[in-house]
Amino acid sequence: MSTVKTSNTKSMLIIGGIIAAVAISLFAYLMVYTAPAEVNERVKVIANTAEGCIVETSDGYAVNIGSCNAQPDEYIVAPIDQKLKERAALMNPTN
Repeated sequence: MSTVKTSNTKSMLIIGGIIAAVAISLFAYLMVYTAPAEVNERVKVIANTAEGCIVETSDGYAVNIGSCNAQPDEYIVAPIDQKLKERAALMNPTN
């Protein structure tokens, strides 16, 4: 009976270790690839819509920054997610 109990304990430890490794890997993936990397950047306001301000970055990307009080053709400093621009470049490699 003792060997069966020891075997079950070892199996549970191995399964727990595998689950922990998967959870740590998922957390690392989320932190590296999906967490925003915001940088304050000088941008030109294209439009101020109900969904927020649409701005154009210095390298030509249109980004919604949320609500703002700026008018079209004004320049403002706004936080821009750099990873959003990287993903947009991967979707359209001709830029």
